[in-house]
Amino acid sequence: MIYLDYAATTPMSEVALCAYNEGSQLYFGNASSLHDIGMNARDALQLCRKQHSLFLNGETEGIYFTSGGTEANILAILSIVQAYKSKGNHLITTKVEHASLFHLFQQLENDGFEVTYLDVNEHGTIQLDILKQAIRPTTILASIHHGNGEIGTVQPLEEIGEILKAHQIIFHSDCVQTYGEIKIDVKKCKVDSISVSSHKIYGPKGVGFCYISPSVLWKSIYDGTTHEDGFRPGTVDVPSIVSFTAAAQHMMETMEERAANYNQLRTLFLQDIKKLSDKIMVEQSLEAQLPQIIGLTCLHVQGQYMMLECNRHGICISTGSACQVGMESPSRTMLAIGKSESEAKCFIRISLGSKTTKEELERTVIVMERIFQSLPSL
Repeated sequence: MIYLDYAATTPMSEVALCAYNEGSQLYFGNASSLHDIGMNARDALQLCRKQHSLFLNGETEGIYFTSGGTEANILAILSIVQAYKSKGNHLITTKVEHASLFHLFQQLENDGFEVTYLDVNEHGTIQLDILKQAIRPTTILASIHHGNGEIGTVQPLEEIGEILKAHQIIFHSDCVQTYGEIKIDVKKCKVDSISVSSHKIYGPKGVGFCYISPSVLWKSIYDGTTHEDGFRPGTVDVPSIVSFTAAAQHMMETMEERAANYNQLRTLFLQDIKKLSDKIMVEQSLEAQLPQIIGLTCLHVQGQYMMLECNRHGICISTGSACQVGMESPSRTMLAIGKSESEAKCFIRISLGSKTTKEELERTVIVMERIFQSLPSL
């Protein structure tokens, strides 16, 4: 099989597998236990916390390990909103956030909060003037993702951070698609909180973290919780966190090399797919773009059909966010950038990874061409 769905999840790297194996043997103790084995696990956990904070130019005490990006998003927003709800009830987000955040903000509306969902332009970028206009005296938090998981658009975090900081609004950003791919400096970007997931960077599934600046207040949503300073309940999975940290270290060390490779592969793929320009449209940003994510709209062919046909030919692609698979409604991102419902249902995503080769992409274009040729109406 040719795997081109790395934005959904990645296989564990050799570095991560080795670290997990070693961590399971050395740090199997409960990090909350007071005996030596528990203290060893706690020391390893603290070392991992420090390492991730260095990657972000953040503070060690701001790292809270979670079960993944979704939980990190939910806990970050709820715990911060709980702490600041006496100061206001207005929240800002975008129409193209990950499902975990989009549905959370809908829930918060039911709980009495007012939410503004920012529009994006045809490339998926928010407009700073529209953000400024959305701010109210009662605005307490804005959640704007860093990189879009469907079309790869990268939001201007520094400019957004400047605006929000000037109005003393807390800034959360979902960085699940960008951690390890783009340098993130929470201080430079004035980001107060971010969410990250391990399985997007060749680490194990079921682990991630939320970073909340120590200068920001938060209130635990779980009474009586002691783990992670009360941020979330449950015994901390130290071996997985050790593996996650090793994967992140490798990603940081190879970031420039991988970016250059992705850009080269992307260029070759887009040149090759020009032969299908009357059948496929490329969705990309003209400003900032994750090169490894290639969004495509198939003209007159539903994305689900193209995905299933590619799978029949041994190629794994996606119709968008894995968290939306099986849903009948079209992609919110596609609708937000101006597509009709029928056009949005024709979307597919190809996402590159560390094992992707030029030959695999060439094969993919050939298969897509054959699929189109097999349709009598085209």
